[in-house]
Amino acid sequence: MEALGWWLMLVGALRLASVWFGFFNLWALTRGVYSLSSMTEVHGRTFGVWTLLTCTLCFLCAFNLDNRPLYTATFLSFVYALGHFLSEYFIYHTMAITNLTTVSFFAGTSIIWMLTQWGSFQHHRILKQD
Repeated sequence: MEALGWWLMLVGALRLASVWFGFFNLWALTRGVYSLSSMTEVHGRTFGVWTLLTCTLCFLCAFNLDNRPLYTATFLSFVYALGHFLSEYFIYHTMAITNLTTVSFFAGTSIIWMLTQWGSFQHHRILKQD
């Protein structure tokens, strides 16, 4: 497995923790992400489902890096997540800077890494077919 695949597996596993918090430990989700806001159980479960979808994308993409549509969807999930968290911090003021820094590190690193690898996996697949 390529290094990017291992990274996506790590990020997916970390996202699983957020899924758990969204469904079963709202206090930890509130403290770890939306620390400047109150959350209801419905908000937590909605966040959990959204995060479960992005976690699934990470795992699927990790094993299928040469699948361009899946790669694109996974890449965009990081862009959307980063956009969401930036708006929560700058516009809605529901996050502390420490929480934004943590999620921005994982989303930003993933975005940059995936951008730098954008065409290389497709190129490797073509070379393997020859």
